[in-house]
Amino acid sequence: MDKIYYKSSGVNIDAGNEAVDRIKDKVESTFTPNVIAGLGSFGSLYDLKPILEAYNNPVMVQSIDGVGTKTIIARKMGKFDTIGIDLLSACANDILVMGARPLTFLDYIANDKLSPDIVEEIISGMVKACKDTGVSLVGGETAEMPDTYLPGEHDLVGIITGVVEKDKIITGESIKPGDVVLGLPSNGPHTNGYSFARKLFFDVGGYSVNDIIPELEKSVGLTLLKPHINYTNHVFAMLDAGVEVKGIAHITGGGLIENIPRILPDGCGVEIQKESWPALPVFGVMQSIGDVDEDEMYRAFNMGIGMVFIVNPADMDATINLMETYKIGTVISGKGVNIQ
Repeated sequence: MDKIYYKSSGVNIDAGNEAVDRIKDKVESTFTPNVIAGLGSFGSLYDLKPILEAYNNPVMVQSIDGVGTKTIIARKMGKFDTIGIDLLSACANDILVMGARPLTFLDYIANDKLSPDIVEEIISGMVKACKDTGVSLVGGETAEMPDTYLPGEHDLVGIITGVVEKDKIITGESIKPGDVVLGLPSNGPHTNGYSFARKLFFDVGGYSVNDIIPELEKSVGLTLLKPHINYTNHVFAMLDAGVEVKGIAHITGGGLIENIPRILPDGCGVEIQKESWPALPVFGVMQSIGDVDEDEMYRAFNMGIGMVFIVNPADMDATINLMETYKIGTVISGKGVNIQ
């Protein structure tokens, strides 16, 4: 009987070591002086004292998220350089809604068979997003698990940590009827609704990732791989300018209909004027392919609005002057979101 090695079970330690060697310098380029130990150690070490000295009552904020089935689009395209950007952006936006400044990031990349080329491509995009956001990529994990994942499958998950002054946490509790709802534009579905998008484009519409639909200008695959926008600079432009931001909602899975109510106090609802921001063709194309009800579209996708701010009417003009944003609605007495 031939000798059996770990590699015989489908796990290649040498490939894992090669992947780490390829990404080491890239990852370390995100380090701030606060990073004491990162890639290669059993756990990351981050010196908080210089950060926390700027806060009277610092509160740690954390979130975890994944890229979901957008990884399937990346696999179909053989293009993995943007999904790391998606991951960092999705996680950063989730803690920005509470006013937290992102500090560190951990990633988890798993598949059935580890490819150092693909890992390097994913991390390259992630590193760019971390550097643009001022976040240290302090560590992560690559996992090769045959039979857990089907051939060619990838899973991509990240954990972000940030900090916010306790008395400056954005909670939404001061929102009241008459407040203004402002929307920051998205560039497409971001990282949400991709099981639905894949069904519409590939199963119902019969398109491939390389097909070009005239309304989209780019191929279906490139349209769906547009990176999730990171709103860090937008949020802190408002906060640093002294705008009283009463509530922020990251428009993720569930769309405007499900995400805005997460920040509304009891007795408050929102009316949204659907034609108050530029329509993105990708949503109209998907709706047309599947003859999808409008309510379903607004529940599944962000429909062109990636983040929502709720402010006093007196702060509306100042906010619009700070960045590209649109007045998309108003807070009313009631419950939930009414799309008009």
